[in-house]
Amino acid sequence: MSHTAHIRSHRKPRRSASTLAVRAGVAGGVLSTLAVAGASGSANAAEPVTQTLELPTLTADLAAQAAQSADATEQAAANYQLQAERDAAAAKAAKKAEADLAEAKKKAAEAKKKAEEEARKEAAARASRTAARTTLSTTSADTGTTTLGGGTGTEAGTSTDTGSSTATGSAAAVVSFVRAQVGKAYVSGATGPSAYDCSGLVQTAFKQIGVSLPRVSQDQSTAGTQVSLSNLQPGDILYWGGAGSAYHVGVYVGDGMFVGAQNPSTGVVERPLSYDPPTGAVRVL
Repeated sequence: MSHTAHIRSHRKPRRSASTLAVRAGVAGGVLSTLAVAGASGSANAAEPVTQTLELPTLTADLAAQAAQSADATEQAAANYQLQAERDAAAAKAAKKAEADLAEAKKKAAEAKKKAEEEARKEAAARASRTAARTTLSTTSADTGTTTLGGGTGTEAGTSTDTGSSTATGSAAAVVSFVRAQVGKAYVSGATGPSAYDCSGLVQTAFKQIGVSLPRVSQDQSTAGTQVSLSNLQPGDILYWGGAGSAYHVGVYVGDGMFVGAQNPSTGVVERPLSYDPPTGAVRVL
């Protein structure tokens, strides 16, 4: 026996060739089985994958096309609605423009008519003033001692004013009232107490003494007895224009003076008859 026989060899024991062959065969069989199974699994999986992927792809395309078609239809409907709204707005604007044009033409016609009326009145006023001046400058056999300013004339028949310059009774109350309104504003249609138009002042003045007069100048110019401008008395109503068609009135207050609500610029004023000679006069008291 060798002296190293009791020491175990550090080398691995050798396996027999048969054992290795068996193990190799087993391993090879297992690997072959796995390879076949893998190949079979791959083959089996390939067919359903192809079929499963085709259908969703086609379905998604159809859905996208349907969505695009729906969007296009909705957009077209919105465009039609927008165009309809624009057409309606344009028609409405055209209708309003036509109405505005008609209104503008109407106002222009009214303004032209008013201007023509004002021009006619102004022409009539100028004519009446000229006639009044002629009347005031003519001789009168009835009064020969007073002048326009209330003075005394030396020639018989040369009077241009009235016989009496002193107000008495109800006439004095009318004169006092209108003089108290001097300085107040002229407002068309106003009858006091802070503003008047011409006929409003006359009507209110006579109302203070219980005399009811018509409201407008035309009617006031025929409300009493017609008197000559050369024979005026305080309290007489003066008018400008024709009797029954007068466009302005005032009150004679004596001494060749009158009080009237003239216009928006002057308001209620006291002026001499020469400032704006009247056409005629009526006596109510």
